[in-house]
Amino acid sequence: MSNTYTWIVEYMSCYPEAEGETDVVFTVGWRCNATDGTYYATQYGTVNVPYVAGDPYTPYANLTEVQVQGWVWANGVDQATTEASLDTNIANQVNPPVVTPPLPWVTPTPIPPL
Repeated sequence: MSNTYTWIVEYMSCYPEAEGETDVVFTVGWRCNATDGTYYATQYGTVNVPYVAGDPYTPYANLTEVQVQGWVWANGVDQATTEASLDTNIANQVNPPVVTPPLPWVTPTPIPPL
């Protein structure tokens, strides 16, 4: 079974005015969730998204999540690497590479009922 990924824009920080435009996004907070149906992993971060005067500009109210996700990937967040990291996280939950079993010489003390 393969993992399913959900990329989410958590927030966008804006300058009220910059380069002759209003509500210019300069930072995007993002999160990527992954699941195999049983196990779950998430990774999140922020990325700066520069705007240069004269570049195409979309008013804040007209931005779409798909457009902003494109900015995230175009400005340093590698989609494939992030998803691969989440795959590893889920694989390690399924088959932990490190475990901490109880000490063999310690007998667990039962907890009395309340």
